[in-house]
Amino acid sequence: MFDKIELFQMAQGMSTQANARMAVTAQNVANADTPGYRAQDIASFAETYESPAGNMRSTRAGHSLASGSQAPMATVDAPGASSPNGNTVSLETEMMRSVEVRQQQDLALAVYKSSLNILRTSLGRK
Repeated sequence: MFDKIELFQMAQGMSTQANARMAVTAQNVANADTPGYRAQDIASFAETYESPAGNMRSTRAGHSLASGSQAPMATVDAPGASSPNGNTVSLETEMMRSVEVRQQQDLALAVYKSSLNILRTSLGRK
């Protein structure tokens, strides 16, 4: 029932994007000393949410894209200077990115809680 409300879909999408971005950030930190490793990041939530279903397409008559489906979150090279061994991971940048991701996760939770409170109030429950 609640998965049809767009505000709940948006909160879930924000949380999913933040989780994926944190996983990519952790992968970057884990490969901080790997020669030739290029730091990765995920497109912002606004770009991901507003885009149509990316390059997904229906390949057969019976297949269709669900309404509200989002493009898969592809990783992109994060900007930054490379070290002499070709690695582009900066631990300071990754620390700042993890703080941003935490803020995104907190925002998603706040949107969800606020929406739930509005729904409860409209139903006459507290």
